[in-house]
Amino acid sequence: QAWVPCPSLLRPPPRTRDPPAMADANELRGRCPANAGFSTKCLYGGQVPDPTTGARTTPITMSTAFVFKDAAQAAGRFGLQEFGQIYTRITNPTNDAVEGKIAELEGGSAAVSTSCGHSAQLLVFSNLMNPGDHIVSTDKLYGGTFTQFSRQFKQFGWEVTFCGYEDYAGIEAAITPKTKAVYCESIANPGGLVVDIGRLAEIAHKHGLPLIVDNTTATPYLIRPFEHGADVIVHSATKALHGHGSAMGGFVVEKGDFDWGASGKFPILSEPCASYHGLKMYEVFGKDGPVAESMGKKGKAGMAFAIAARTLGLRDMGVCLSPFNAFLISMGMETLPLRMQKHCDNALAVARFLDGHAKVKWVRYAALGGPNFDLFKKYCPKGAGSLFTFGLKGGYEAGKTLVDAVQMISLVANLGDSRTLIAHPASMMHSQLTEEQRQAAGAETETIRLSVGLEDVEDIIADLTQALDRIN
Repeated sequence: QAWVPCPSLLRPPPRTRDPPAMADANELRGRCPANAGFSTKCLYGGQVPDPTTGARTTPITMSTAFVFKDAAQAAGRFGLQEFGQIYTRITNPTNDAVEGKIAELEGGSAAVSTSCGHSAQLLVFSNLMNPGDHIVSTDKLYGGTFTQFSRQFKQFGWEVTFCGYEDYAGIEAAITPKTKAVYCESIANPGGLVVDIGRLAEIAHKHGLPLIVDNTTATPYLIRPFEHGADVIVHSATKALHGHGSAMGGFVVEKGDFDWGASGKFPILSEPCASYHGLKMYEVFGKDGPVAESMGKKGKAGMAFAIAARTLGLRDMGVCLSPFNAFLISMGMETLPLRMQKHCDNALAVARFLDGHAKVKWVRYAALGGPNFDLFKKYCPKGAGSLFTFGLKGGYEAGKTLVDAVQMISLVANLGDSRTLIAHPASMMHSQLTEEQRQAAGAETETIRLSVGLEDVEDIIADLTQALDRIN
């Protein structure tokens, strides 16, 4: 049968919007309306036609450095007294455009691009943590995040306590005077479970802490965590945001209204910075500072977190995004709403097929129903994403047979691709974890992870059917 879109794909009656603002006499038209819808922002957000050539698509600026008009301009930019290009490790016009796009899609005040999702997480916590500091995280995590938190962060002297994603009492009890943040994934990888962002935000804010959310699996098409109380969002743009498996990248997005100076817990943001001659990041760039006032956002939204991430962490660690990858990611984001809806529709159909198959022991996908269904309806009613897991009655050996038998589906350590991908987490992404840790993360030994692509769903099911038929 031909693929049929779910009702949410059917075009609703046009909404009444204000017309785009008139361009100045010296400006080119073709700009994003101030109150544009999500799909329009995917196309126009963060970019304007090139003022020199009129290029409609943002050009790739492959230049390491940028010419200053004079010494005064150079001094102003290096001293954070003037916005503008300095060096591609810190800023680049192509990166600026895609950063503006993700900030608009998430409803944030500012964003910083990075080389990958892991570097985005590193950049976020380098803004908050000193040796001996601590974060509380849910335990339903991508395996690479679990190892980054439990091994690499420990090497820095940063401690992490992992709690069950619904153990709200345990999460609150784990908070100490040294805790600097609460962390979760909006839709957990690999299990596809939807997390109660609002509940976690309440706990974090009660203790004067930010909630940091990895929104990689959901993307802002399905969930916008800032609307539920999150303060900072991280992305692996390598995955569904880009959608084509050809470029790595990451994002840090700031909401802009968290008070980083109130508690004294965040000295990197609130105290004088020696490398900028005593400048206080939050005082200058926070929601109550002069920069927010100059932008007409005083008391509402600042960009202190993003500015610090860019001018401290990105400057010093160098985890910058290539302008070429920024261009590819931006192009992929233009079709995000179309791709994500097809991912969701296909994934639900495949999950239903597997749930009814005699050789399948269990399927975890929030849109199927079960204990996570209410959170799915609350946070992402358009769909539960492309990712889910299932287990076979034959256990590990049956799973190995399955992943070795698929013909169209690829055995790949990635997700959110336009193609359907399969993985065995226990021997791949979660292989460095103990069995107890794998079970807590939702990656038991028999678990198979499926990232459902954009193929005709009948072809996906046919490939899984022939592979399942090979299991004795």
